[in-house]
Amino acid sequence: MSKSVVPSAGGRAAILIAQRGDLFVYGTLQFPEVLRILLGRIPDGSPIALTGWRAAALARRPYPGLVPANATVPGMLLTGLRAEELEVLDEYESGPYELRKLSLTDGRPAWSYVWTDAPSVLASDWSADEFAAEHLPAFVVQVRAWLVGRAAAKSDGSTAVRPHDPELAS
Repeated sequence: MSKSVVPSAGGRAAILIAQRGDLFVYGTLQFPEVLRILLGRIPDGSPIALTGWRAAALARRPYPGLVPANATVPGMLLTGLRAEELEVLDEYESGPYELRKLSLTDGRPAWSYVWTDAPSVLASDWSADEFAAEHLPAFVVQVRAWLVGRAAAKSDGSTAVRPHDPELAS
């Protein structure tokens, strides 16, 4: 396996921490409201894009997946993330994501979470404006609930589930 691809089975946050990697975000992590809930602060970030990819809409999910495409996806480059923040973000990006080192439009390397569940990828692109208008307030509540569940799970040795994942909804 390439050093630029890290599978989801553990070690992803450690790679980010060890390499002090910057994180390219293209979906819900672009929203200050989500970052503030997850990290307790809004880290340094700057707008940037990634060529050869798109933020795809996903079936039954309010968030996108980064998939290869003949396109350019806008996003944010988060920098200066602390080890504990990278651990939270890595847990938050659980599910069918693979951590990859990619090259941004300005040539800088950055890590990003690439979607790996091809059957759930829709032909349409994800819209940040539509997400903000239709899903953001409820999504922030769900992220807050996940964070509370994560703290409880850590104390009893279990795993917190993300309430915004459709396969976990009852």
